[in-house]
Amino acid sequence: MVEKEVLITFENGLHARPAAELVKLAKAFHSTIVLDNGKKKVNVKSVLSMMSSSIKQGETVRVKVEGDDEEEAMLSIVNFLKK
Repeated sequence: MVEKEVLITFENGLHARPAAELVKLAKAFHSTIVLDNGKKKVNVKSVLSMMSSSIKQGETVRVKVEGDDEEEAMLSIVNFLKK
């Protein structure tokens, strides 16, 4: 398992469009991918989980990735969240 903290910089947080894009990106990997904001753990491959996460701009989340392609998945997810 690999973990990394990331600051959310999207202007409106992880609202509908970036959340849907993140789910699409995450589904390309076999690994389990979770965002943990300290209050809630969110399955990144679930549109419903992402939409209900209420992750806002300026919030720090811990990205947790576990699986056979975890390093590649972590790099892609972190790069997406930092744009």
